[in-house]
Amino acid sequence: MNPNDAPELPSSEKMGCQMSEISIAQLVGQVYESAPPAERSRLLEHLLRPLGVLSLVAVANGIFARIRFRSGWPELHVRPEDAQNVRASDVITLVNHVQQVSFQAIEGLVNMLASSSAMTGSAAAVLLMTVLLQRARTRQAGGVGDSSAVRIAPQPSGRGWAALSLSNQ
Repeated sequence: MNPNDAPELPSSEKMGCQMSEISIAQLVGQVYESAPPAERSRLLEHLLRPLGVLSLVAVANGIFARIRFRSGWPELHVRPEDAQNVRASDVITLVNHVQQVSFQAIEGLVNMLASSSAMTGSAAAVLLMTVLLQRARTRQAGGVGDSSAVRIAPQPSGRGWAALSLSNQ
């Protein structure tokens, strides 16, 4: 062995876990997937509020525009049966769009999730709130903080997910 060579570290696959980067949109998608129907409706209402009809038509094949038109104007109320037809991938697309329009709406998810006893028990919701709070702190400190991601890996026991680090990219 050459003394200048660094010892080879085992890959994450050899250690029994996989590393991946999860965006805020993906975390919101996971939160949505695990939420009860009433909370899904509240989450969609929160995300749809800052968007105009024209932008809703362009997102996720117009599913959110149809929901918006069905709910009436100017009040927005997403019916549970409408929320049932929305997939997590649609929510991820919606969040990616909302992030471009209103970072306040995304950061407002912290209050919305924290006020729900059904959501505070969700690991994905807690992780999302942590990432959003970190992003808000970064923004207040003068950093960019717009594209936060969290690096996660399954726990060795296989019983869930552990947050390893927050990073701004």
